[in-house]
Amino acid sequence: MQIIKGKISLRTRLFLAMVLLVFTACMMILGATYFQYDAESESYNQFRMQRKEKQLLSQINYLVTKNELNNSSQETWMNFKEDFQAVRTILSVDYSVFDLEGKPLYINFLPLKIIANNYNINEETIWNIKQNVSNRYVENNIDEIGKFQSSYRYLVDSSGKEYAILFFPYFEDVSFSENELNTFLQSLYQVYLLMLVVSIGIAYFISKYVTRSLETLRLQINSTGLLKRNKRIHLKNPSREIDSLVNSYNKMIDDLEKSAEKLAKTEREQAWQEMARQVAHEIKNPLTPMRLSVQNFQRRYDPTDKRNKNKIEEFSKSLIEQIDIMSNVSNAFSDFATLPKAQLISSDIVEVTKRATEIFEYENVIFSSNKKKILYPLDRTQWIRVMTNLIQNGLQSVDSNKQPKIEVVLKSEHDKIIISVKDNGQGINPNLQDKVFEPKFTTKTKGMGLGLGIVKNIIDSHKGKIRYQTDDKLGTVFIIELQLKKLMLS
Repeated sequence: MQIIKGKISLRTRLFLAMVLLVFTACMMILGATYFQYDAESESYNQFRMQRKEKQLLSQINYLVTKNELNNSSQETWMNFKEDFQAVRTILSVDYSVFDLEGKPLYINFLPLKIIANNYNINEETIWNIKQNVSNRYVENNIDEIGKFQSSYRYLVDSSGKEYAILFFPYFEDVSFSENELNTFLQSLYQVYLLMLVVSIGIAYFISKYVTRSLETLRLQINSTGLLKRNKRIHLKNPSREIDSLVNSYNKMIDDLEKSAEKLAKTEREQAWQEMARQVAHEIKNPLTPMRLSVQNFQRRYDPTDKRNKNKIEEFSKSLIEQIDIMSNVSNAFSDFATLPKAQLISSDIVEVTKRATEIFEYENVIFSSNKKKILYPLDRTQWIRVMTNLIQNGLQSVDSNKQPKIEVVLKSEHDKIIISVKDNGQGINPNLQDKVFEPKFTTKTKGMGLGLGIVKNIIDSHKGKIRYQTDDKLGTVFIIELQLKKLMLS
C-alpha cells in the first residue's frame, strides 16, 4: 500500500474499494437474512397465537354451553373455576374472561393497566374491539415480565350472540427463530470470513496488476528532466488507456529532446553573437584613432623634412599604442573581462541564493543557510547566473541512471560568507582539473564551455574567491568565499 504526501495511491484505492465492495455485499446479505428470519418468526408466532386462541375459544365455549354460564354473574363463574383452570393447564396458556362491560368473570393473568383500572377493561379497549370487523383487537404490552402481545375478542354463543370478552396474552416462542437463525448465521459467518480473506488476496493481486503499468510510468516520469537524456517507455500488452498514455509520454520525450537541442543551439548562437558584438565594439574604438593617425601622418609627411625621423617614430609609437589596446581587448574578452560591469547593491544574499535554487526541481536541489538574512553588496542578476551555472553543471555531471542531488549550503563564519554547491556526479578527471575555469573548456557534448569562466569572472568582480574539491565516487563541491563586514549580518 502506498500513501504519497497525504494522498492515497490508485493501487490502494482499488484495493480498498474491492475489499469494501465484498464486505458491503456480505453485510447486505447478513442484513437480508436477519430481516427474512425476523419476518418468518413474526409469521410463525402470529399463526401460533391464532391457533392457540382458536383452541381456547373452543374449550371456553364448551364449558359455557355445558354449564349454562351465558349472562351469569362472577360468583357463578367462580363456581367452575377449576374447570377453567384445567383448560389453562391442558393448553398451557394464560387467559382471563370479562363480561361485556369489562368486569372480570374469571381472572388468571392480567397486564398492569387492567389491574390499575380495578381489574376492569377500559372503555377505549372495548370500543376498539367493537370497531374491528372480526370483533378482535390485538395490542402490544410492556410489563414487568417483558414484552408480549395480547388479544381481546368477543365470546359468542351458538346463536351468534356476544356474551363475554376473552383476554388472551401471548408470549412469543423465540426458540424457533433464535435456534434457526443462530445456526444459519454461524455457518454464514464462517463462509463470509473465508470469502473476505480470499477477496483481500484477490484484491491485492488485481490492484497490483492493474497499477503495475502506471507505477512504471510514474517512476519514468519522476526521472524525466530537461538536462538529461530521457528513456522511452516500452510495455508488454498494455491496456488501451495505458498504451495511449505511454504513447503520449514517448511523444513528449521526443518533443522535449528536440526542444532542448534547439534551446541549446539558440543559447550558443546568442552567446557568440553577443560576444561578437562586444568584441567588434571594443576593437572599433582603437581603429578610429589609428585611422586618424594615418591620415594626419599622410598629410603632414614631407620627404624633404629633416624631422621625418622624429615624425615616423611618433607615428609608430601611436600605432603601437593602439595595437596594444586591441591586444588588451582581445585578451580581456578571452578572460571574459568585458562582461557587463557589476552593479553592486546591498542585497540579502540568502534570499537571492534561495531564489536561484527554486528554479530547479526541489527534489534535486536542497538549500540551507545558518542565517535567515545576510546583507552583502551584490549584482543580483549576475549572482543568480553564478548559482544557476554551478547547479546546472552539477545536474549534468550525474549519470542518467542515477537520481541527481545538489546541496547548496550558505554559512556565515566570522568575517566570511561561504557558499558550497555539492553534487553527487562523476567528479572531475584529474587530468582536466587545471582547465576547469578556462574559457571554452568543456567535457560535455553540448555547451560552449563558458559557464565556469563566467562564474569565476563574476565572483572576482564581487571580491570573492572560488575553488573546488572533487572525488570520482562522492562528486564535486564548488566553494565560494566572500569577505563579510560585521555590520552586514542580521
